[in-house]
Amino acid sequence: MKQPIGMNRRALLTSSLASGLFVARRAPAATISPVIGTPVADTASGKVRGIAREGVQIFRGIPYGASTSGQNRFMPPQKPQSWSGVRDAYQNGHSAMQIPVPASPIGAGLRANPLLGEDCLVLNVFTPSLNDGKKRPVMFWIHGGGYNYSSGTTLCADGTNLARTADVVVVCVNHRLNIFGYLFLGNAGKEYAASGNNGQLDLVAALEWVRDNAAHFGGDPGNVTIFGQSGGGGKVATLMAMPAAEGLFHRAIIESGSTLKELTADEAQQNTDKFLAALRMKLSQAEELKTLPTDKLLAAMKGVRLGPVVDGVALPRHPFEPTAPEISADVPMMVGTTDTEGTYDAPELVTISEQEMHAKLRKRLGPDSEKVIALFRKTRPHATPAELYFTIFACPVKAHLQAERKAALGKGPAYLYMINWRSPVRDGLFLSPHCLELPFVFQNVWHMPEMVGTGPEIQPLADKISGAWVAFARTGNPNHSGIPHWPAFSASQQPTMVINNEWKVVNDLNREERDYIAANYPELPPW
Repeated sequence: MKQPIGMNRRALLTSSLASGLFVARRAPAATISPVIGTPVADTASGKVRGIAREGVQIFRGIPYGASTSGQNRFMPPQKPQSWSGVRDAYQNGHSAMQIPVPASPIGAGLRANPLLGEDCLVLNVFTPSLNDGKKRPVMFWIHGGGYNYSSGTTLCADGTNLARTADVVVVCVNHRLNIFGYLFLGNAGKEYAASGNNGQLDLVAALEWVRDNAAHFGGDPGNVTIFGQSGGGGKVATLMAMPAAEGLFHRAIIESGSTLKELTADEAQQNTDKFLAALRMKLSQAEELKTLPTDKLLAAMKGVRLGPVVDGVALPRHPFEPTAPEISADVPMMVGTTDTEGTYDAPELVTISEQEMHAKLRKRLGPDSEKVIALFRKTRPHATPAELYFTIFACPVKAHLQAERKAALGKGPAYLYMINWRSPVRDGLFLSPHCLELPFVFQNVWHMPEMVGTGPEIQPLADKISGAWVAFARTGNPNHSGIPHWPAFSASQQPTMVINNEWKVVNDLNREERDYIAANYPELPPW
């Protein structure tokens, strides 16, 4: 398929810049540089034309797979069609079909690209240079939003600044979500055997694209780091257990998305039955699902739990239950959380009173709630009611278990962290929310004043956090000159790097709390 070039290209570029599609890192007094070039890169499917600005060459909306609509709906991804001429890569491609959710009050920059479509197998590439003989680490970003919404094109996770400041290639990917990516139809016929993991197989296809094309963009296909946050962290953990992904990545970072188990085939079938009942259809009518309007399918998934499936085909086992996956044993891993994850999407609770805190925890934890409160207050005597409430629900049991189980394999190391830097937004009421690390990792703190403020500490902290992520991508070890020594996780010491303006290593962090929550509320902590 040949795209129009010439004057249409110029008009599109002008329009995109005017709309703020290409946003550069901004400091308080910074200005945005003009476009200084339109580089052309080779891919296995054809040539693509991007833009060069501020030392970064940017290519958006590159297809890594064929259409996933029509007869390809619910089918595994296929290779993209080739094109002749030069394809313009100026605009973000479609985000996956989804029911949009309101942006968090602390993160408008986390909102997905509103251009939705079934044909969403596209990615963006950010690179300092093309074909210059360098082999840069490739950092492959997998977005959050559970398995239901968001995209890889959010402003917060734009890869421009990370590519420029770290001299790495950043790839941000969209893939199928919700019904379109994770509806289990394996009992409807062999052709649907892996349908419950199509979203994950899309990610595998994108990693294959990186393997085949990274060198054209100045990247090293032999040094690929997959990193994701929230649901993206869960997708990273799941890829670590998928045979099809073996060898396609070499490091893994799981941010606030620790996942031990995914759906069993029986659980997934129950959710499929619920979905089909809402449509008044039967499993034998699976082929008819390919002809239904997307809005009808989205409406029918209300209350249906969707996600990867241990189907014995694409995903033969749970990601980290009962052990870390042997198939990725040699892959170094970083994993961690923020201190009060839930303040991201529960702003109405950041000002709760002591009485309200006790009542809410009693309702959620049952008769032992006072024992839990006393346990957490013991190490936090001056905590506000909100701090206690959200710290209890962010207890990092699963992150700790992932590090422990990974280290137990005795091969690739694991590094565990906890971020307890407090956002100054609204006088600090949001504490250390879910997603907090993203603008620091991507060097986009000046994009996100509503999340991290504009204080003098944010850029030095970004340099430390981003520096650790990049060091890990280069070598499998997050240590760099700007932070104290960060030891790999071990059964004897169980170190956690506690990240704030000042960093420190704490061994066996909050063990009594972790053990109590794990023993008495095993389904409580999502992290």
